Amino acid sequence: MTIAIATLLLLPTAGETTAGRTAAVGTAKPSQNTPITPEAKPELPSADLPPGVTATPEFAKQVKANELGMVPVIMYHRIMKKRFASIDRTPSQVRQELEKLARQGYVPITAKEFVTGDIRVPAGRFPVVLTFDDGHASHFALDGGGMPKKDTAVAIIYDVAKKYPGFRPVATFWINHYPFGLQRQEDQAKAVRWLTERGFEVANHTWSHPNLAVLPKKKVKEQIVRLERLLKKLGAPVGDTLALPFGSMPHPKKIAKSGSWDGTDYDFEGVFLAGAEPSFSPYAKNFDAGAIQRIQSNGKRGECRKWCSQYWLEWLNKHPGERFVSDGDPQRISIPRESEGNIAAKRRAQLNAY
Repeated sequence: MTIAIATLLLLPTAGETTAGRTAAVGTAKPSQNTPITPEAKPELPSADLPPGVTATPEFAKQVKANELGMVPVIMYHRIMKKRFASIDRTPSQVRQELEKLARQGYVPITAKEFVTGDIRVPAGRFPVVLTFDDGHASHFALDGGGMPKKDTAVAIIYDVAKKYPGFRPVATFWINHYPFGLQRQEDQAKAVRWLTERGFEVANHTWSHPNLAVLPKKKVKEQIVRLERLLKKLGAPVGDTLALPFGSMPHPKKIAKSGSWDGTDYDFEGVFLAGAEPSFSPYAKNFDAGAIQRIQSNGKRGECRKWCSQYWLEWLNKHPGERFVSDGDPQRISIPRESEGNIAAKRRAQLNAY
């Protein structure tokens, strides 16, 4: 399969009284000493991982497991009621795409879980990685009641998880130095903690979103380290993933994955591009953790006729043998016996061929 990398450019009711009616004349009023119980917040769907199973070769064959298959890593940018750039998506478009993924049997995992091979998806289902670049305000905000604001990415993900209980509400948010449009570091920290405590990943998209391909090595490392330091201040777990702005690789390539600046080291498990195909399985010998493919969320117009999410999700449905299908066992890697030669050497001890 030809690997193509797309360079993507970003353009800079009134409430009722108690019980819905007023009290009748002569009705006894409650004592002023009666305690007022605050209204409980609606419960959000859990991101807890499902229990694993023990996959035998017979079971793996029954569920048609193929854990060397391809995984869609879908890339979103701004979510706008009115699109201004080709890579913008409307809330309705995001919701429709996520609901389609849920109906087709996809289960979200984070970029960190994907790249480290921690793919705990029920047997017979397919992992998908939902990624959101730039930490835009449309990705996450809380309303006056402390719940995800309507039509933000997080609110939409939870809505879909409520409608389709097997759809795990997680995603990865790659941020720059003003995450989610928040200026005060105190507010930034609250947002990051809220997300990471609920299973979302918040990770590095560089400090100011430059084109790393044209920067000197020292400046590349500075961009990465400054954002890593911010993430640490905001309470995010140690960073394991980096998304390259514009999908542009620095020179040499290795400094995107690991390096040091001003006394601070970084060493990522995975570096993600900006397009334009499903990713190889992290268990495959041809998987490159330093240049992981993603798919832009979009329809089938213009250059997206072949390189964006609608095209590739349709392609995977038409070619189910090419798609990653889970065996439900986090300890084993189940594949058809004819694919044994494609597994990475370090993963051979986990092999469960049928």
